[in-house]
Order: sequence, then structure tokens, then C-alpha cells
Amino acid sequence: MTLQKIAAFSDGNTGGNPAGVLIADALPPAADMQRIAAEVGFSETAFAAPAGDGWRVRYFSPESEVPFCGHATIALGAALALRHGNGVFALTLNQAGITVEGAYEGDTLSAALQSPPTHSAPAEDALVDEALAVFGYARDDLDPRLPPARIHGGADHLLLALKHREALAAMHYALDAGRRFMNPHGLVTVLIAWAESPQHFHTRNPFASGGVYEDPATGAATAALAGYLRDIGWPHGGHIDVVQGEDMGMRSLLAADILSAPGSSIRVYGTARLMAE
Repeated sequence: MTLQKIAAFSDGNTGGNPAGVLIADALPPAADMQRIAAEVGFSETAFAAPAGDGWRVRYFSPESEVPFCGHATIALGAALALRHGNGVFALTLNQAGITVEGAYEGDTLSAALQSPPTHSAPAEDALVDEALAVFGYARDDLDPRLPPARIHGGADHLLLALKHREALAAMHYALDAGRRFMNPHGLVTVLIAWAESPQHFHTRNPFASGGVYEDPATGAATAALAGYLRDIGWPHGGHIDVVQGEDMGMRSLLAADILSAPGSSIRVYGTARLMAE
């Protein structure tokens, strides 16, 4: 078993969200996967083993298992392309079946995932008020065009959309307070977003539930955001681009294609770069 380190949704040869990828003949015991993920220290490590015509995959953060992780799936797609050649790989997750397409062309690694089904619902006022207190925002900071919502694209997130880019840059919170907020509400991350235009978003993703202050690129949350935009009738034109990680010095680029069918899978894609072992 060789663990690879791959940054997903990179901006050329920089940025992206580092993920661990371990491909083995059989998945290690859950306790070992949790230990390895904690030792790696990235926000997620993906573990994959052959299963029928595809791969059985589980994802672990340093503190917990998560049902789906977009950036680790992109990293896995890149690793599978390096190992088996370009192609579409079927993945069986804990709660869904998806695919990832990996490609290695010249010096460029890329991957595209098809998310689990998406859904969203308005967030309860009490939940929103609690979140605003944790992250230092007020109701007046919120963009009324994009109401707070519980959003899902393989994992559960809370969306808070802001009126101004400066408010996004100013995001701060205490990790313990974020953990105490997210875990009881079953939130994997909080997605804080600013719409530069209908198709261009800037986002930040506190990930206290996994023991990580902030993710520089979050494919699962991007899929959930895209599904939410479809649900509310946002003029997305079938595609959005997302810049994430800029405020933490790890600029990452994510893209998502949105089909019209309610709840249908979102295609999330980007490039990847190999990191030093």
C-alpha cells in the first residue's frame, strides 16, 4: 500500500486542496483508516479497493469518517488515471454510487466527478442565528437573493451567502465553537459564499466537524451549491465556476455543470497536481 498526496482543484501548479489517496487490495479496518487519516493530517484521505467492476471507497478526516468528499474523489480519479490509464471509474460509497473520470494528458492531471443526488431546504431561523453568531456575521450581511439553506450533494452543509466580498474575506471563528455548532446539527461544513456574477462564485468552507479550520477546495459543497441554485431557479445557465481558498493563500478553481432535472447529479471538475511524498 502506497499513500499518494494529491492536491485537487489546483490553480495550475499551485493551490488546490491536498488529499491523501490510499489504493489497496482490500480496505484496512476502519480504526486503521482513521489513524492513517489523522497521521496524514489533510482534511480528507480517500481509501479505495477493487469491488466488482469498480471501487469501494471510504473517506476519513483527521477526526471522523465523512460520507462523501469531492476533492478527495478528484484526487482519487487522478490517482486511478495514473495507475490504470484514462477512464471513468465506478465508485461505491457508504451511501451512494457515483463515478469519477480521471485523465492524464501531457503534464496535466484532471478529474471530474458525478455527485450523488442533490437536495436543499430553507434553513431554520434558529440555525441561521446560531451560525451567524459563530462566524461573526449579522442578518444584514446576508444576500437576500440566496437565502440560507441546508444543502446536500453527498454530504450536508449549511449555506450562508453574503452581500459583499469583504465580508467573505473577514470570516473568522473559533474551531471549538464551530465544532459545537456543526456536529449536533449534522453539518459536515458551512459553505459561505459570495456571488460575483450569476455564474461566478467565491466561497469559503469551515470544516470544524472534521477538526479542520477551513478547506481550500470542497467539491461536495460545490455540488450541493449547484443543486441549490437549480432548486431556487437561479440563472446559472447550466454552469458555475467557483474560486475557493483565495483568502487562505491556496487559490483553488472548481467548475460544475448543472442539468435541469431536479435533484440530478452535478458534474464537478478541475485539475490536480502531485505533491511530494
